Amino acid sequence: MRTAKIVICDDDRAMQEILRQKIESMCSDAQEACSIVCCNSGEEVLREEPAPDILFLDIQMPEKSGMEIAEELRRKRCKTILIFVTALSEYVYDAFDVGAFHYLVKPFSDEKLRDVLDKALRQYKEQCGLDGSAAGQGTEQAEESRVILVKCGGVSTKVRLDDIMYAEVFNRKVMLHTKQGDIEYYGKLTELSEQVGEDFYRSHRAYLVNLKYVEKYTATTIWLEQGTALVAKKQFPGFVRRYMQYISGRRCR
Repeated sequence: MRTAKIVICDDDRAMQEILRQKIESMCSDAQEACSIVCCNSGEEVLREEPAPDILFLDIQMPEKSGMEIAEELRRKRCKTILIFVTALSEYVYDAFDVGAFHYLVKPFSDEKLRDVLDKALRQYKEQCGLDGSAAGQGTEQAEESRVILVKCGGVSTKVRLDDIMYAEVFNRKVMLHTKQGDIEYYGKLTELSEQVGEDFYRSHRAYLVNLKYVEKYTATTIWLEQGTALVAKKQFPGFVRRYMQYISGRRCR
């Protein structure tokens, strides 16, 4: 079993030790092979060889901030799974720019830490091909898993999920905006969102977007490769978190 290198970077040594003990215990409970390294500054992180697989990184530190360290790691094309740990929530949107996996705001519960650690370890295994998810699966089966069937006027059409940029609903009809053109059928966006998987996000009651085609966004609008979608106020924080995770995952593929 390959050992995951987990680095904790925090200039507060008490916090550093608390995190180390908790993460060590959680890895042991989950029977995960992990080596844990503690760093007092971002400069120490940058000197780590090999680079961390998973990094718990404080944002507010003397000299270089956590954000600056994250930017340097990304410039090196480092695939580290970044988890920011901070007492300030205002940096959450900046974390998107460096492909952060998650953003933990102090104080956080053990349950929250365990959930984030479990998800980070799962992504680490996927990056390393250790999850066995592709074992025994033929190319045809993998291809079919990315396809849905939509029925319009008695005709069933196969649509590749990778080709759907976004979907919108109006007058009981769903409009799929694909790279090849638009496809309209009677249906519900809720049912479609259950079919398409994690690469899509329901940004608004009337819109479902494929994160692959997002070009830019504000708190109200998402611009895609072709077209735009609305963002509901209550959905915006969830969209940013999901998109950060998506970008981080894409960088590591």
